[in-house]
Amino acid sequence: MRVVLAEDLFLLRDGLVRLLEAYGFEIAAAVESGPELERALAESDPDIAVVDVRLPPSHTDEGLQCALEARRRRPGLPVLVLSQHVEQLYARELLADGTGGVGYLLKDRVFDAEQFIDAVRRVAAGGTAMDPQVIQQLLSRRSATDQPLGRLTPREREVLELMAQGRSNAAIAGQLVVTERAIAKHTSNIFAKLRLEVSDDDNRRVLAVLAYLDRGR
Repeated sequence: MRVVLAEDLFLLRDGLVRLLEAYGFEIAAAVESGPELERALAESDPDIAVVDVRLPPSHTDEGLQCALEARRRRPGLPVLVLSQHVEQLYARELLADGTGGVGYLLKDRVFDAEQFIDAVRRVAAGGTAMDPQVIQQLLSRRSATDQPLGRLTPREREVLELMAQGRSNAAIAGQLVVTERAIAKHTSNIFAKLRLEVSDDDNRRVLAVLAYLDRGR
């Protein structure tokens, strides 16, 4: 699996290269700036781009914008964004086209090798990997103003957070130590209360939930 990596901090970039290679990924390019990322995405045809949001020369959202432009040129290009802080605007932009293969992680998650590699693999396979803190902020912001979301029980909100991270019913059941049948019931209740069509497609259901939580901003 070929990876284009963009990170301006040398030590972190070098560490990520070593980590990805240790898990069998091929580094197609490891760059430190927006212009270099733009060229690498155009020339390398990667299976996934792992991109720091803030890159030189602007140090604003140049990394994210380069990745989004690459997704416009190649729809569905898997992109995993790394950020120092939760920025809901970045999460919205990443999810705006309604397709899978997207992820948003805080850089702290990178230090958990298994969690980071799982996110890379999930996004590369067309799934979604959203940082729990991003999901919590979206839920908190919407619950204050949205009546359907406010009707969810505490357990349903917990299940929704895990759904939005891209986890399957089986994975949620394992984490909450309940049966998969119980999670399926919670999932059905969530979709009914949020007026969303039930789908067996994990990625599509997560994106639908996130789109609902973030609409009307």
